[in-house]
Amino acid sequence: MAAKAIFYHAGCPVCVAAEDAVANAIDRSKYEVEIVHLGTDKSRISAAEAAGVKSVPALVMDGAAYHINFGASIDDLK
Repeated sequence: MAAKAIFYHAGCPVCVAAEDAVANAIDRSKYEVEIVHLGTDKSRISAAEAAGVKSVPALVMDGAAYHINFGASIDDLK
């Protein structure tokens, strides 16, 4: 069974570029990748914050949040 990786973004150009470069490069045989657009699915913001996401784009995997470049603060998405 593959581990889960969640890629959070807000749809901005920085986020879309990171999704293309990072989220799509993850080995799908090792990780089940879920893409979450926090701009349109605000119900997921609290889960992102609980996972340590402070800005998007961010990738959460193996219990750690990895912030990729800077598109928007999580506070700006609320």
